[in-house]
Parts: sequence; C-alpha cells; structure tokens
Amino acid sequence: MFGGGGVTREKIEQSLATFERAIVSGEAPFDRWVHGDESAISPAAKRGFALFNGKANCAVCHSGWAFTDAAFHDIGVAKDDDLGRGRLFPTSVKLQHAFKTPTLRDVAHRGPYMHDGSVANLADVIDLYNRGGIDRPSRDSEIRPLNLQSREKADLIAFLNTLSGSAKQYPFPNLPR
Repeated sequence: MFGGGGVTREKIEQSLATFERAIVSGEAPFDRWVHGDESAISPAAKRGFALFNGKANCAVCHSGWAFTDAAFHDIGVAKDDDLGRGRLFPTSVKLQHAFKTPTLRDVAHRGPYMHDGSVANLADVIDLYNRGGIDRPSRDSEIRPLNLQSREKADLIAFLNTLSGSAKQYPFPNLPR
C-alpha cells in the first residue's frame, strides 16, 4: 500500500488518514429526536438521556455532537503498567492510566469497549461506571460510584443505542500499489 519500499512515517500517516476518512457516522435516531421528531426515540431512551446529563454524569466527558471532550482521563479501568498517557508524562499524577475519551457515535456497533477491549458489552460498561472504577490518585474526580438502579441502567443503554445510525457502506479510495 502507498507505493513500494518499507514502512515510513509518511505511509503510516497516509494509512491512518485513509482509515479515518472511512469512519462516517450516519444519521441516528438521537439526531432525528434533536431535530424535533418526538417519536424517534423511546421514553426509556429519553429518561436515559436525562440520566446521561444528570445523575450518571456522562456528559462531563462525552459532550458535543461527537459525544467526546477529546481529552484524556483515568476512569479507573486500566491496571498495573497500562499507563496510557502517563507513559508520555510520567510526572503527571492525573495522566497515569489516562486514555482519550472516545466518541459515543455508533457505540452500540463498536464493542468490546474500553481502550483495551476488556469490557464486553454496554451493560458491563454501565456496571463499571456504576462501581466507580479503581479508586486511585489518578482517577478523574468526576468518576465515582453512581448508585444506579436496574431501570436506570436499562434507560442509559436505551439512550446509548439511539446514537448509532444505520450501517452504510462507503467505498474505499483506489490507492496506488
């Protein structure tokens, strides 16, 4: 790919850019709801959205159209020498075990979850946040036990499912070999 010869920084950059251009989020039920279609999402999803912005505190990191602040946080999941951003900034306590907040667009289609794929499904993600993750000095101050009830967890999952659009096929560009 990208011409002959070995691996170069330029070829890696071109490969990543080509991959990123192929990631396109289609219109999701949430988008239709935001634009005024009250029937686009269920009452459970609407309650989940209220939880997402309130008691569950998800919107602190998962904000804006892409549902990400694009920042690095320790959410209490990484263990041992899985330092994330802390590997680049070893003297920063807050960046130890910190990973970039992913978008939640198409989240229902992207499991397993977390930076290392250690969480199988959205129910387990909600359970992880409900427990508050590993308590340590680097854990983000917004991460704490949530004390969500079963219905609240189900409502959050119903909302998260509204962020996934219909899967569409997009053509990959023809690349020189």
